[in-house]
Amino acid sequence: MEYEGAAVWLPLVWAGLLAVAVAMYVVIDGFDLGVGLLVTAARKGNWRDRMMVSAAPIWDGNDTWLELGGAGLFAVFSVAYAILLPALYLPLILMLIALIFRGVAFEFRFKADRSQFV
Repeated sequence: MEYEGAAVWLPLVWAGLLAVAVAMYVVIDGFDLGVGLLVTAARKGNWRDRMMVSAAPIWDGNDTWLELGGAGLFAVFSVAYAILLPALYLPLILMLIALIFRGVAFEFRFKADRSQFV
C-alpha cells in the first residue's frame, strides 16, 4: 500500500504544529520561572510587585500552549496518546498539581497583605 497526497504530509504538519506548541510552552515558561526565581532576590516589595505584574499576561497565556499540545495529541494522534498517557500518569499528575499550585500562589500574591515577605 502506497501513500500519496495528504496522507503523507498531513501527519508531518500536525507533528510540527504540536512540536511548536510544546516548544513555545517551554520557552515562555522559562520567563515565568525566571521571574519567580528573581522575585526572591528583589530587595523591596514594590520591585516584587512590578516583576509579578510583568509576568501576569504571559503566565495567563502560557498554559494555553501546553493545553494545545495535549489536546492536539489527543485529537490527531490518538493511538500515541493512548500509549503515552497511561505510561506517564504519575509525572503528568504531579505536573498538573504543580501548575495549579503555582497559579494559586501567583494569584494569592496580589491578595495577601500581611503574609507577604518583605
